[in-house]
Amino acid sequence: MQLADKIGQMLMVGFYGLEAPEYILDWLREGRAGGIILFARNVESPAQLARLTTSLHKAAKYPLMIAIDQEGGTVARLTKGFSESPGAMALSSAQDGPALAERVSEMLAVEMRALGINWDFAPALDLTYNAGNPAVGTRSFGSDAERVAEMGAAAVRGFQRGGVAACAKHFPGLGNTDIDTHLALPVLDTSIEQLVEHDLKPFRAPIENGIASIMTTHTTFSALDTELPVTLSSKIIQRLLREDLDFQGVVTSDCMEMHAIAKNFTPGETAVLGALAGLDMIVFSHTRALQEAAYEGLLAAAESGRVPLEKIDAANKRVAALKAAFPAQPTDINIIRQPSHIQLAKEAARASTTLLSDEGLLPLDANAALIEFDSRFDSGIQEAGGVTGFAAALRQHYPQLAAMSFKAEDYPADAVAKAHALAQSASTLVIATRSANLNPKQLAFAQELVNQANQAVLVCLRNPFDAGLLTGAGVVICTCGDSAPSLEAAAEVLAGVFTPTGTLPIKAA
Repeated sequence: MQLADKIGQMLMVGFYGLEAPEYILDWLREGRAGGIILFARNVESPAQLARLTTSLHKAAKYPLMIAIDQEGGTVARLTKGFSESPGAMALSSAQDGPALAERVSEMLAVEMRALGINWDFAPALDLTYNAGNPAVGTRSFGSDAERVAEMGAAAVRGFQRGGVAACAKHFPGLGNTDIDTHLALPVLDTSIEQLVEHDLKPFRAPIENGIASIMTTHTTFSALDTELPVTLSSKIIQRLLREDLDFQGVVTSDCMEMHAIAKNFTPGETAVLGALAGLDMIVFSHTRALQEAAYEGLLAAAESGRVPLEKIDAANKRVAALKAAFPAQPTDINIIRQPSHIQLAKEAARASTTLLSDEGLLPLDANAALIEFDSRFDSGIQEAGGVTGFAAALRQHYPQLAAMSFKAEDYPADAVAKAHALAQSASTLVIATRSANLNPKQLAFAQELVNQANQAVLVCLRNPFDAGLLTGAGVVICTCGDSAPSLEAAAEVLAGVFTPTGTLPIKAA
């Protein structure tokens, strides 16, 4: 393999659209890219996605890794038309969480594999430290390192048994910050002792049990490296991850276009520093010009000797081993959303729903009403917006339900007045929040509604921290995510179909 091709095998790129642009297909034919990352912007339906991945694999000069962030819950690129599932914190709330996580992860992997996707950037093994962290939230399995390790190991087993490479992220953990790496570079002073005793624990079990890959975080840990973020730090990737933890699989970056990196380094320098640090796969998810600059910068550095050929060859060897272990083997896409998958997702959603308090208001009566706060971008990782369907799920049980919804922070005065009137007229008001803990305006408005209601039921559809901030509701339910199965499960609780048995893996109050 020529040096130019070896550089290409270390780069993963993304693009916009439901079909691959010609330049992407050209790069694959030329060996200038070793991986493709897909987002919701590339997905319309199973049939369309299968055509897209087929075109990518067919064009590739070398075996290709096609990756996606399919964690389940709030971070899922495959939703409408695919099997949706609860996410990490929801599954960790279930009494049989590890077993469910393994089964759900395998189910997701089977569907990805059918579509020609062979690398899932999941699970997230970050601990929940900070309620104000916009990038972790319900993507975390919780705050207890042992529980997160157990759940993460189970998810990895499921993904890889289903035929896709798993990727533990975001090494060595980005939980203890309130800065979103999509927007800025966090700097943490977490001690080495804290890292060893807590943050690193969830990564040890997957490493010991053969996880295929690990993704680094764009965060600076000053106790380990005072100058460079983890993604660009040989002290952390080579010394800590490779030597101390003995990880021999593929190390990939998170997207290098995130502002944590892009505001501080040029794309060419980013690629060079990443390769020197020990990255095997360097990800530029969006922009052609930045992808070209990264490729050219890394190739020039390799030709000049700045990046030793030994590092390039070692990275290529690990990437080739990953491709051999998880070859693209698309199967019949009719396996997607098969009845057993839908039933498993429903079972998982019911098991992961938590009832924090109940003053006997359930099931709702016919004069209940709903005010819902719609989805918003808690972080750049989330692509879904707009109405998620909770009102529709609840109307399956209460067809005449009066319902209102508010988008993000858009609260028109006339709609607010109607909401106050609805709160006062309904026998019971259901208030469905979505991470109000990160949105002071939503939090204040929701509290007003609770105070005005004759009786209030609070349903926390994303971060359960809302439950600790909003007071006065007679019933408090947490779903830890608003995938379709979780919305349906919450509606069933309100209708008295079942009583939740989940227990939150974090302290909400």
